[in-house]
Amino acid sequence: MNAPETTAATLPLASCILQLAAGDDVGVATRDLPAGTRLQDAALDPAASDPAGPVLEVGANVPRGHKIALKPVAAGAPVHKYGQSIGRALTGIRPGDHVHTHNLGMDEVKQDYEFGTARVSPAVPAGPRPTFQGYRRAGGKVGTRNYIGILTSVNCSASTARMIADQFRGGALDAFPNVDGVFALTHGSGCGMVLGSSGAEVLVRTLRGYAAHPNFAGLLVLGLGCEMLQTERFLDPETAPALIERLTIQDSGGIRATVKAGVALIEGMLPAINELQREPVDVAELVLGLNCGGSDGYSGITANPALGVASDLLVAYGGTSALAETPEVFGAEHLLTRRAIAPEVGQRLLGQLEWWRDYASSGGGSLDNNPSPGNKAGGLTTILEKSLGAVAKAGQAELSAVYAYAEPMTSPGLVFMDTPGYDPVSVTGLVAGGANVVCFTTGRGSVFGCKPVPSIKLGTNTELYERMPEDLDLNCGVIVDGEATVQEVGELIFARILAVASGAKTVSEELDLGQEEFVPWQLGTVT
Repeated sequence: MNAPETTAATLPLASCILQLAAGDDVGVATRDLPAGTRLQDAALDPAASDPAGPVLEVGANVPRGHKIALKPVAAGAPVHKYGQSIGRALTGIRPGDHVHTHNLGMDEVKQDYEFGTARVSPAVPAGPRPTFQGYRRAGGKVGTRNYIGILTSVNCSASTARMIADQFRGGALDAFPNVDGVFALTHGSGCGMVLGSSGAEVLVRTLRGYAAHPNFAGLLVLGLGCEMLQTERFLDPETAPALIERLTIQDSGGIRATVKAGVALIEGMLPAINELQREPVDVAELVLGLNCGGSDGYSGITANPALGVASDLLVAYGGTSALAETPEVFGAEHLLTRRAIAPEVGQRLLGQLEWWRDYASSGGGSLDNNPSPGNKAGGLTTILEKSLGAVAKAGQAELSAVYAYAEPMTSPGLVFMDTPGYDPVSVTGLVAGGANVVCFTTGRGSVFGCKPVPSIKLGTNTELYERMPEDLDLNCGVIVDGEATVQEVGELIFARILAVASGAKTVSEELDLGQEEFVPWQLGTVT
């Protein structure tokens, strides 16, 4: 007896495919589409129609979040998504084909850059201005947390710093409920460097930014004693916390004596720091760091544009929102230059990208080394595609300033900081620049924290959120699920930012993450 024939499923195209801009060559699958699935839509090319109506047949399995061709593309022709080119077809592509690394390659798109032609100033929403409960510091800065930090000048003091911090784990701070914690900021440099070089200056800027960060109420600066980078190079008494102490291991009598002395100094800070109280602060005092990691095909559809809505709200109220990850705006930089408030702002961004081209080339690579294997497994194919989704975090606001890595961010509005795409290094720069809240989008499940700043993790899809619920703060996958709009989720993110800035703990903080994610960008000669 012959086996019964099976009929491929026929589905409305709109129920499982998102076309992000009119005229796009590809759409994004919102569910797994097995080969042979038939998709019906009246807008499909009539040449592909059958008696049941215009249809598109899936040629090979297309995982959710991946791209499917909606129209034919000739070999060598550009492929469009978001209304922009994301690369060139390596072979002829037919409607229904899975579009990914096997048939889509990188394309060096030549852009005619415009400056300031798409400037938007987000309108202040009606109603009372939002506030949050923050810590006012001397000098006018506002903190969202109340930490004591142990900041190391050199790798040689890293282990000692951790030993001191470990004495304040467990129940050691139970009598000091207003102290968020004591932790060590350690790194792999501080000696064997050429002082005055670009690498040394980046490290000095980073340490100086952390030493002055308003989320520290107290600071112990710990060195070995003989290192190249002495503490006076990065410690400014005028911007450092009121409670600050210094120790060197060599002058203190060695590791054990230094640990004992360090613990005593921090214990002496605790009562005064515990007395500090939160107070209502205008939302304009927030400096929001924007970052994404472990992106997937949904990142540019859900979490990133929703975060862009929250970013625009903050900018409208006079706050600061900082985009970063320079290699991950490559291919979308023309969208940012159009939003620059002045030509020199846009030109500075282009200058940073040119530096990155040379930097990648000198290391034997290119900017298309990104996306990562995890990004590709999630449906992203080229850096052009990834960048177009990544810049959605910046909303629609005009671009007011462009900063070097770890440079103090002093301009309100949407700004850009030059950082690598590697998450810990990127966010370390943003925090050094003054970010007092971070929002971090992920489609693959990045586990990340960034003490002393709270990191709000936003999942791009519901499957991820349900699989890793203890590692994500919000599920933005409800946008694709049809349960909420981008605007609604963006407003929810903004509300969460205010709550977290006021002291609500993020999942990263509940897991005590963030000490090991302090990773200053290492550049330059090591001798």
